[in-house]
This record gives sequence, structure tokens and C-alpha cells, in this order.
Amino acid sequence: QVQLVESGGGLVQPGGSLRLSCAASGRTLTMYRVGWFRQAPGKEREFVARITWSVGNTLYADSVKGRFTISRDNAKNMVDLQMNSLKSEDTAVYYCAAGPLTTGQYEYWGQGTQVTVSS
Repeated sequence: QVQLVESGGGLVQPGGSLRLSCAASGRTLTMYRVGWFRQAPGKEREFVARITWSVGNTLYADSVKGRFTISRDNAKNMVDLQMNSLKSEDTAVYYCAAGPLTTGQYEYWGQGTQVTVSS
């Protein structure tokens, strides 16, 4: 079992920055991928970014490429999402998720953290 806890959400003005963190516990994440997803009101959950734990390969949604950066801290068992140049359309609940590379599925999910971009 993997437990995931997100933190760092809040209210920020357009053009501002936020850093989200995902703390993982329960097991080491070797051979896992960890991703960030988001869900805006009235919309389906969408993929934002992911990183493979062992090698650190990253992948981003086109909508956030160049503005968001995902990174991991192996020693702390944490994954961060640095979000810059935020737009109103980035407003959503952001979720951290993890899953083994062998299945390609995200099996574990955090509770989510709210990000609101508004002036």
C-alpha cells in the first residue's frame, strides 16, 4: 500500500507561482511512476505531469509544458510540482497518484489540494 498526501495548494493571482508537494509513505517507489492530475469544476479529471521514480523520466500535458516542472526527492519520498505563470484555467483540485510501471495504472491516489488562480 502507498499513502499519498498533497500539500501546497492555495489562492494565487494570474501569472503567479505555486509549488505542490506529494508525500508518499508505505513503501519505496522504485519501479513506480508518480503523476499529478487535476479536476476543474464540471470537468473530467485530466493528466498534468508524471515522473518515473527510478530514472526520473518526465512527461507533461501540452497545456502545462514550459510552465510546470515535476521533480522527485528520493531521500524524502516526495514529488513536487512547481507551477509558474499560472492561468485562471489552471484552477482545479490537484491530485497526486502513483502506480507500478508494470501495470501502467495509477493505483494509489491522494485526497487532493485546491489551487485557485484568480485576481
